[in-house]
Amino acid sequence: MTLFRSALLLLLGSFLGGCSALWPSEVSRDERLSVMPRQGLALEKPVTIRWNRMAIPYVEAETDRDLAYTLGLVHGHLRLAQIRLMKQVAQGRLSEMVGPFAQDIDHAIRILDFGRAAPQIVAQMPGETRALMDAFLDGLNTYQARLETMPPEFGLLGLSPEPFTLEDLLTIGRLAGTDVNWGTYIALLGERDKPEWPQIWARTLEAGSGPTISFDTPQKQALNDLLVGLSKSGSNSVVVAPERSASGAAMIASDPHLGVGVPNLWLIAGVKSPSFNAVGFMIPGLPFVALGRTPDLAWGGTNMRAANSDLYDVSAGSGIDLVEEETEIVTRFWFNTTRTVRRSRLGNVITDSSLVPGRDGEAVALRWVGHLPTDEITGMFAIMRAQSAEEFRAALKGFAVSPQNFLCVDSSGNICHALATLLPKRPWERPETLVLDAAVPGNDWPGIADALELPFALNPDSGFIASANNRPTKARWPIGFFFNGDERIRRLQQILGRDGAVSLDDLKALQLDTVSLASAELSAALVALIEATPEAAAADPAFLAQLKAFDGDYAVDAAGPVAFETLLFHLVPRVYGAESLDALTGQQKNFTQLRHYLIEDMQALSPEARSAALTQAIALAATDTALHPTWGDMHYLQVQHWLGNAPVIGSAFQYERRPVGGSRETVYKTAHGLTNEPIATQYGSQARHISDMSDPDANYFVLLGGNDGWLGSENFLDQVDPWIEGGYVQMPLRAEIVARDFPITMTLSP
Repeated sequence: MTLFRSALLLLLGSFLGGCSALWPSEVSRDERLSVMPRQGLALEKPVTIRWNRMAIPYVEAETDRDLAYTLGLVHGHLRLAQIRLMKQVAQGRLSEMVGPFAQDIDHAIRILDFGRAAPQIVAQMPGETRALMDAFLDGLNTYQARLETMPPEFGLLGLSPEPFTLEDLLTIGRLAGTDVNWGTYIALLGERDKPEWPQIWARTLEAGSGPTISFDTPQKQALNDLLVGLSKSGSNSVVVAPERSASGAAMIASDPHLGVGVPNLWLIAGVKSPSFNAVGFMIPGLPFVALGRTPDLAWGGTNMRAANSDLYDVSAGSGIDLVEEETEIVTRFWFNTTRTVRRSRLGNVITDSSLVPGRDGEAVALRWVGHLPTDEITGMFAIMRAQSAEEFRAALKGFAVSPQNFLCVDSSGNICHALATLLPKRPWERPETLVLDAAVPGNDWPGIADALELPFALNPDSGFIASANNRPTKARWPIGFFFNGDERIRRLQQILGRDGAVSLDDLKALQLDTVSLASAELSAALVALIEATPEAAAADPAFLAQLKAFDGDYAVDAAGPVAFETLLFHLVPRVYGAESLDALTGQQKNFTQLRHYLIEDMQALSPEARSAALTQAIALAATDTALHPTWGDMHYLQVQHWLGNAPVIGSAFQYERRPVGGSRETVYKTAHGLTNEPIATQYGSQARHISDMSDPDANYFVLLGGNDGWLGSENFLDQVDPWIEGGYVQMPLRAEIVARDFPITMTLSP
């Protein structure tokens, strides 16, 4: 029995304080709203909060400070447990909740040091930003202090209330800005001593690597899933110019990709004060609209997959001094442990973590732009106030993490694409090796470019812009090295490039599109190989017919995806000489690389080996397809709390299982690995936004789950059906429509 299971069994014995999390009582919206503090608050003037039936708030304040303070109350009300859990993760304090299983994960997170720059950011923060952040923090802490019953997760996980600090919130923000390339770096570090390493490195640079990577231990996988799932690591975003729009005004559609779980990693809100008037998605624990709409502007974004990090060899002889620091990891149901964190001017030594592969005697430091004292919060406040595409771009100066392809539309009809990050001005186009020699001056960062030095597109001739984590246009310095494949961007461009005006309904259909161009192309190439191999072609004609009919559409009721995916599952290990997928490197079974190299590698086999691999794989895949007639029988969405994968207690947090279409790189992204049996998506689309600038009220949002994160609340899962069915919640901007659609009125007083 693992330490994790032992700790959780001990946890079962302490459920006097945790039963309400495992078996939460149903709580009505009115009951939930009754606990909101309304009097004796640190307000300058009365504030109105309007709520709709889905527990979405619209905060109306007479001062900006009161708006920020009230947002702190609202975030505490809707997501207090989630914000606290994010704090525990960001600070490397998981062991305090789940026991010894997480000690190695906590050590790795403390080495990554998400809070490293927080004190300096606070010290340099402009006065107005600091005042708004302090007000938000005051509201959040006030809500927690006045709450008589803590969220159910507190009792289950052994948490006691503790005040939040500004540094805590900034550290959570840095966690959300995790460099998505770290998973690729860590996976590659373990491959360097293999004979095929030169090919692995070259192929990764050429083909890229998706954010979903498999690791060989539960702790390594958990660390990767935490970092990728909680960070803004994916997304689609498109903007359409007035000349291509059915309404005659610019439009935008965005859907961020993160880990799939509830509470959602976004919450929906509307805000209005003297300086701010916006609707959109907010990050729990931060007081700005991260993507959404104002009367003048709408914006969204996708992760740039920018080269924000480098690895350096800082071993003895590198000329880099290391400073050791001891850190205690407090552990629930077990003994505390002390671990070492080694620091250098280039970053902390990540190979000191047992979850990061390293060579004997080697010290590899991670240097990250996110350890610099950048101020994204001031930039986001400026975006919420911007009135044009030009002002939007200007607001991004100094924005660093997470690196974003920001797309925007304005009320004048402009559409734009701005690259926003701080980018090292590296003197080389591509790194020759994964770990740079710290002693070589040319490997240092000679300078850093900001968003105003990076490419910017305004009103292209095409009449639309699309972004999907793909390789962007070139800059004077290398933007990144491990981009996603181009199939989502090609599909978006294919749809938007069709004849005819683009309507709101078209954008809604686009966000649910389940066609993979790369899968269609790879499937057609496999069919050609099969038909050119007599023994394989004759192995199972019915299966071959099913595969030939696959057009790349992962529709929930389609049979073709099952044939294609099960064939890949059985074929790939045979092509690469492994007994199973588990024996392959992460890159060999990464679809991003398979779409580039699988056919080439099969053609390099002897005719006999190729025929045997195809024939055996077809026979096994044909059996699988008989068990799973449609893609929905094999691919599903498990609606579950973030604790849903925990041993012993996890099933109590699994709520609904829904068949779902889509795949790894479809526009409607529902990522999964290679499989021949039912598999849940755990990363992909989990929130959607569309705005039409012709109408201030034409703003539509939906998130997987619900806006209220309280277990048992009637608004905990009430957006699941709209999510599955392609529905949206309208978020108006005009005061009279807000009053109509948000009928539950709450007045807060000083």
